[in-house]
Amino acid sequence: MYGYVGTMRTTPGNRDEVVKLLLSGAEGLRSAGCHMYVVSVSESDLELIHVTEAWESKEQHDASLQLPETRAAIAKAMPLLTGEFTSQELTVVGGLGL
Repeated sequence: MYGYVGTMRTTPGNRDEVVKLLLSGAEGLRSAGCHMYVVSVSESDLELIHVTEAWESKEQHDASLQLPETRAAIAKAMPLLTGEFTSQELTVVGGLGL
């Protein structure tokens, strides 16, 4: 199983809008091979968003980025982001909820 953990920084005042965009297509991800998709915010950094994902495979994760609803959400979110991103690819070995 493939895991992805990332952060993104929004421009001031836009965190909630980006969170809404990230969550807008979450239901469709299950049929694309996603087992877990969690969007979290930092209480100490009002512009930071964390995304944690677990997928059947990296290929399914990559393919999900080409879905029309995903591409539309990304296009709407990009102007609200600073360009500061972190990412880590992982091999998921188990856990609660998987």
